[in-house]
Amino acid sequence: MLRNNLMAVADLNTNAMRSAAPAKSSNTAARGDRLSRVAVAYLLCIMLPVFFKLGPLGMSNLRLLLIVIVVPLLVRLYLGHFGKLVLPDVLFPVFILWTLLSLMRNNPDMAIENTGSTGIEFLGGYLCGRAYVRSTGQFLQLCRWLALIVCLLMPIALIEAATGRLLLGEMLSKLPGMGSETQNVGGGRLGLDRVQTVFAHPIHFGLFCSVAVSMVFVAMKGQMAPPLRYLVAGLMIMTGCLALSSGALLAMVLLIGLVSWAWIFRQLSWKWWLLLAMMALAYVMVDLLSNRSPLRVFLSYATMSAHTAYWRAIIFEWGMVNVWENPLLGLGFNDWKRPVYMISGSMDNFWLVIAVRYGIPAFLCLALGVFVPLLRIIFRDFRADPRLAQVRLAWVLTFVCLSFTLATVHIWGNIFSFVFFMFGAGVWMVRAEVQAPQSDDGPDQGAPSGLAQGDTSGRAPPRYTRFAHDQAAPRRRPPA
Repeated sequence: MLRNNLMAVADLNTNAMRSAAPAKSSNTAARGDRLSRVAVAYLLCIMLPVFFKLGPLGMSNLRLLLIVIVVPLLVRLYLGHFGKLVLPDVLFPVFILWTLLSLMRNNPDMAIENTGSTGIEFLGGYLCGRAYVRSTGQFLQLCRWLALIVCLLMPIALIEAATGRLLLGEMLSKLPGMGSETQNVGGGRLGLDRVQTVFAHPIHFGLFCSVAVSMVFVAMKGQMAPPLRYLVAGLMIMTGCLALSSGALLAMVLLIGLVSWAWIFRQLSWKWWLLLAMMALAYVMVDLLSNRSPLRVFLSYATMSAHTAYWRAIIFEWGMVNVWENPLLGLGFNDWKRPVYMISGSMDNFWLVIAVRYGIPAFLCLALGVFVPLLRIIFRDFRADPRLAQVRLAWVLTFVCLSFTLATVHIWGNIFSFVFFMFGAGVWMVRAEVQAPQSDDGPDQGAPSGLAQGDTSGRAPPRYTRFAHDQAAPRRRPPA
């Protein structure tokens, strides 16, 4: 009798340990999926920018944060703490070094200060995303933070659209020794003041909202109730439109078009090749049938006025003249050659600015560092992991849209850093491990991809639920 009782107690303890083990591992995974406090601090610095003087240097809370973390993160990156190196890990530091060479030749008095500020914002933003967003769960947490930030900025944006006042910037500038964005630089359009909230320009605010829309509407599919997801995405689109920026509108229109294409042809495995073929055919047809170049036609539809489209076409043509005249080290911050009637030296094309200012090698370092990983992630097979596939779709669509948009606008400061933070936040997918969904009974060894072992019905595996670990394993009945 005593022996039977001891065996029963032992069986109960064993079953309790078995049922507790999945909960413990799930809790550990949940902790690992939390967004790092450093990444959260980075996002708060984007949302609440303050500027101050550190001796002769102009500083901001974002730059101060990045100065503290950039060197340790760079060392840890090359020591392999964030996985194997990818192409941007090498090309982006080379880009910074080349900008230093360019400025040392063209603007030696500005070389150290400008290379330092650009390097900190660009490389620091990339490293922050690269280091602290390395899983599907962390990426989804980042999407939630972006949705929260845009929703918090929405009432401030509505007030600014009606009054032209940057309320948040005015409040932050009242802190002792601090300053912030307090002047609306975008002017009016369509009877409203163009909204920039906490950014340096309305274009930057619009781009921030367009990135957030993509991350929430696409990446959060299956993670957020559909009515709530549509509502939040709609509010974010409305908020982004308050910037009245053709660049931001272009990004959101492209996103809506690509998402619609993906949904309409969801059963077609080669839908993206079809889209590329149609775009190539459209380019050839426009070139043959129009009396304007395809570039001018594209710009006429990508801007809010014919005057702006004409102006940006001239900027591109003369910008390329400057690139070919100074192909190696560029012009630096010197004035660029243009027609005499172009009084303003503004150049609304991020990719062109890089090539004109720093030369073709710097442009290639940046472009290859962005597009090679993008293509590698596009061609990876994530069909066995639906959550990862959805995250990949959101990230890829974001940077496809941004790549077109950045050909019509220029970015600097906080939004420049944020764009490459978001790029770094998706680079982990180059080598991400595909994990097929598991049933409550655990993984099925040797089962075909996407199907549970022994299931011949062809049904999809059960959808992931965050509460799966709460279901205790069935207990064995103790012997009588």
